[in-house]
Amino acid sequence: MKRTLILIAVLFLSYVQAQQLAVLKYNGGGDWYSNPTAVPNLITYCNDHIGTQLNKEVAVVEPSSVSIFQYPFIHMTGHGNVVFNEADIQNLKNYLLSGGFLHIDDNYGMEPYLNKELVKLFPQKELVELPASHPIFNVYAKFPKGLPKIHEHQGQRPQAKGLFHEGRLVLLFTFESDLGDGWESPEVHNDPPEVRKKALDMGANIIKYVFTN
Repeated sequence: MKRTLILIAVLFLSYVQAQQLAVLKYNGGGDWYSNPTAVPNLITYCNDHIGTQLNKEVAVVEPSSVSIFQYPFIHMTGHGNVVFNEADIQNLKNYLLSGGFLHIDDNYGMEPYLNKELVKLFPQKELVELPASHPIFNVYAKFPKGLPKIHEHQGQRPQAKGLFHEGRLVLLFTFESDLGDGWESPEVHNDPPEVRKKALDMGANIIKYVFTN
């Protein structure tokens, strides 16, 4: 019995340690590769602060690839154009409906291009703004006003919008916030420590929420 419990514990630990996050390489000309230090820094922060044991290597996946099903969490960012073809749409939809999660962080300028592609992904669903009372804003760190503002652009308020399927949040779109900029290494944007911490805390909230819901 003891050996069995030890074996189960080892297998579970191996599974947890094997979890890997990915960045989405999309078409259309947008800079999907922006903020290269953001997700690695977020992984380190989560491993240090919320007890995850995420693989420190970040994968790069294309929306039409079957390999996306290996990753429970995919991050997407950029400033410009986004185009999903038919194969991308079908594969991404299957990924999300089968338990995957996509976090899209507008690095400023992505929103108008992204919106037309999300309509293709889920024609019958609409992005819904998450209220400040949503658990994603307090599952680790507390954000009583909702999504924090990291970088100013045009003075617009930060917004977090989601797509739900059967009550489960499958896609999170954060914009007018620049979370990913806040996750980047300190020398990239020279953000004050308290601003970076706010961004990383919100990132940890997202990761913890995704992995526990």
